[in-house]
Amino acid sequence: MEIASGLQGTARRRDLSHLVMPVLAMLAALCAVLPLGGIILVALTGAGAEIPLNDVIDYSLTSLWLSLGVGIITAAVGSLSAWLVVMYDFPGRGFFSWALALPLALPAFALAYAYADLFDVAGPLRFFLRDEMGFDLPIQMRSLPGAWFVLSCAFYPYVYLSMRAAFLTQPVSALEAGRMLGCSPVEVFVRIALPLARPALAAGVALAVMETLADYGALQFLSVQSLTTGVVRAWSVYGSTASAAQFALPLLGAAALLMWLERGGRGDKAYAMMRGHDRSLSVRKLTGAGALLAVLVCMSLLMLALLLPVGWLLWTSLSVSAEWMRLMRAGLHTLGLGAAGAILTVGLATVLALGAQRYPLAARMASLGYATPGAAIAIGVLAPASLLWQAAPHLSGAALSLVLLVLAFAARLMAAALEPIDAGLSRVTPSMIAASRMLGRNSPDTAVGVQLPLIRGALLTAGLLVFVDILKELPATLILRPFDFDTLAVMANTYAQDERLGQAGWPSLLIILAALPAVAWLTWQITRSRPGGQGGLSDTAHASLMQHAGVTHAR
Repeated sequence: MEIASGLQGTARRRDLSHLVMPVLAMLAALCAVLPLGGIILVALTGAGAEIPLNDVIDYSLTSLWLSLGVGIITAAVGSLSAWLVVMYDFPGRGFFSWALALPLALPAFALAYAYADLFDVAGPLRFFLRDEMGFDLPIQMRSLPGAWFVLSCAFYPYVYLSMRAAFLTQPVSALEAGRMLGCSPVEVFVRIALPLARPALAAGVALAVMETLADYGALQFLSVQSLTTGVVRAWSVYGSTASAAQFALPLLGAAALLMWLERGGRGDKAYAMMRGHDRSLSVRKLTGAGALLAVLVCMSLLMLALLLPVGWLLWTSLSVSAEWMRLMRAGLHTLGLGAAGAILTVGLATVLALGAQRYPLAARMASLGYATPGAAIAIGVLAPASLLWQAAPHLSGAALSLVLLVLAFAARLMAAALEPIDAGLSRVTPSMIAASRMLGRNSPDTAVGVQLPLIRGALLTAGLLVFVDILKELPATLILRPFDFDTLAVMANTYAQDERLGQAGWPSLLIILAALPAVAWLTWQITRSRPGGQGGLSDTAHASLMQHAGVTHAR
């Protein structure tokens, strides 16, 4: 009888083991969804300063015009640069193919500091043109057009990566048919390549617009009042969570719309393009003026988005003395938050990916977090903070703030980590899982013993992506950080508000120095990979960054 009851207990445990991963996946998804519910709850029921409806409408319209401008510019710049490096052979093509994605390492506020200083009325560039050349530039950087320029430089790599992947996987027969029918290279690009790449274009532009809506540091410095600046202003000036949540509600609606457009726009079209990729693309070699023009286009883009702003920040920073002790303390805070946030986010995303293979609804729930700006997520995290305080009453206020900040990072970036992990899991064949089950392993044992060891490269890539995003995060840190707890981004923002741009350059440069190696390694791996590879590290990095840029592969 005892043996029989023991066997029955073992059978029941085996029957329940398949529920462990889906349940954990739903709990992980709730970590991303609960802050969104907190925003709605606080906005509708919370008491606080009354925000005039006109202010919300004005900020919403500014965000709309800002998104349209950045979307159009990034679509044009990203598509053209991707077409050049994929379809043409010219001097430096191999370098530009990965270097054009390096601006992902720069926070947008660093670009804003550099260009606002360069194009200021008393700035060196305009001073030189006015006194030496006899004319002035009709450019005012602290304006909506200035914000279009700065944010387009910061976010065009999302479109570039998406379109590069799309052009690499387009059916060669369609492009050759256009050439045989007498289409010029421009007509092939406009009438054939772009229509085929519309899903990837929609995905890349959607991500660029998401980042535009989430930006605070650059827009605040450029005096452009968007919904995100309204969220932070309502919190810091009025001290009202409810007022900040009211500004965050339109951001939630925009996030949901962008996610719907990005997912629905791709549909099965991207998959059809990949199935139609029958053979290698024929690359046309450029010589003479054509080669020079291609080099100038790529070099100008890299110069404007990376080399010029970084060089100017370095030049202005060297002219002032740095507060090294404060910089070191802020740097340690930044690295610590980045590491803690990456570990928690990758852990939750891994559980979510393992469970979402059977219940994909959990992954779709978590994806809303990535489309929601960090400032809105921070306000949503504050709503259940009292529950966390009741669960851990011995936590100090500073410790609780740090816990909430790391949870906010995980809620927003879980979907970004989920994509590369999901790409890695897709390479674990069903036969491997079946063999593990035949050896008596249940779902959790199979995950730990088989699946996780095989996706170490994807886990590393996911961790690097999340780490880089946390390094650049400003609004959530401003709202949730403990008192007198500065990160490099907060330190740069504080200096910039005092117009001490030379001092603001030092923390900005340290962020770039920490993020650039990871971004360079990931983008360099893309050039070593081929679509449809055999699952090596470079192929995993390719799939990871392509999915982070909005291009997913068919399962």
